[in-house]
Formats: sequence, C-alpha cells, structure tokens
Amino acid sequence: MTWVYALSAVGVVSLVSFAGVFTLAFKEAMLRRVVFVLVGLATGALLGDALVHLIPEAFGSEVGKTQAGLAIMCGILLFFALEKFLYWHHCHGEHEETEETVVLHDHRPMHLGSLILTADFVHNLIDGIIIGSSFLINTEVGIATSLAVVLHEIPQEIADFGLLIHAGWSRGKALLWNFLTALSAFLGVVGVLLLGNRIEHLVPLASAFTAGGFLYIALADLVPELHKAEGFGRTVIQILAVIVGFGMMLLLAFLE
Repeated sequence: MTWVYALSAVGVVSLVSFAGVFTLAFKEAMLRRVVFVLVGLATGALLGDALVHLIPEAFGSEVGKTQAGLAIMCGILLFFALEKFLYWHHCHGEHEETEETVVLHDHRPMHLGSLILTADFVHNLIDGIIIGSSFLINTEVGIATSLAVVLHEIPQEIADFGLLIHAGWSRGKALLWNFLTALSAFLGVVGVLLLGNRIEHLVPLASAFTAGGFLYIALADLVPELHKAEGFGRTVIQILAVIVGFGMMLLLAFLE
C-alpha cells in the first residue's frame, strides 16, 4: 500500500502543474499585456523558494554549510553555462534562413523557457524523493508532507507558467511542458521506494543546487526583464507582485 499511496500523492502533485489553466478564460492579447505582473510574481516566488525553503533546508542538514554552499554555486554555474549555450544557439539561429527567422527576431527571452523547465525538473524530482521518504516513515507523515508540497507547488507552477508565456510559448504548449516536467516527481518517488533511504541523503545537496538555479534565473534573467517595463505605475505593480510572490513562499514556511 505504500507504493499506492506514494504514487497517488505524486500524481496529485503533478496535476498541480495545470494551475495555469485558469488563464484559458483570458484572451491571448490580454494575457500578454499583464504577463509583466506574472514575471514579478515569479521573481518573488523563485527568490522566496530559494531563500526561505531550499537554502535553509540544505544548511540545516547533516551535509554541512560548506558542501551546501558549493552545491548552490554549482547550480549557479551550471545554469549560467546552460544559458550561454541556449543564447549562443538562439543567436546562431538568427542567421539561418528558416521559417523560424521571424520568431527569433522578436527579442523575447526564448531561452528562458528551457532554463525554467530544467530547474523545475530537478525541483520536482526532489519533491518526489521527499514524498517517497515520508511514506516510508508512515502513511500519516506521507499525507501531511504531500499536502505541504501541493500548497508549495501551486504558486510555483503559476509563476512557471507565466514565465513560459513571457518566453513566447503558447498557453497549450506551456501547460503541456509544465506537466511533463512535473512527472519527474515520479522518478524521485520510485527511486526512494526501490532503494529505500539510501538516496535520501542527496536531498539537501539537490535542494541547494536547485536554489542556485532559482537564484540565477531570478536575478540574471527575470530582474532585467522587470526593468523593461517603463512607467511609475507599472513599476509599483511589479514591486507589489514580487512582494506577493515572496510573501506566499514565506507564508507557506510558517504553515509547514
């Protein structure tokens, strides 16, 4: 029954990736006009997740602060290298005479979608490991942990969806890939259930690594995007959106 409960819990968590489906009620043009608010929300959510959840978890574990700090730096460097590759590939594609040339010249941060999905893949993998480990303790702990993960994932998935839209993805494509990435949680839970607690010790380092990726994306990619919105009113809205995104993660820390 442990397998049934754990896999069912991960299935529910994966369905949270469809949190962005509420935007289907909006017209495409209207959604793109307000997407700058979602970028602000995502910036706060990513920073809050890294600073309030992932880094404290890693620093408070048995791996030690030095190892956790190195894992954070590895996350930053890897996502920097990944972005350099994606950016080079994007710029190289601009010189090719293909049907995608028009799309490539619209200067939207197209590589941002790949970065977000990569970070989310690792993050959901960690969630799966955590859920699987909690069900190995007992069913009650597993259910409580799964509920905490669901509450944590709702603002995160909405923010990720907004970033994919900002990167130029259609709503259907963003929802599909957000869901496919969420399925990595199954890899985590199956790994724990097959290997027991032997891979549980990797969670703090994986959390620190993910935090490094989130910090890089938020500060290197999203903050520059926020600067592109001009006007006092839009700036105030963006600041409030960042505060709301961070505040949601802070509130979840107290609820957990």
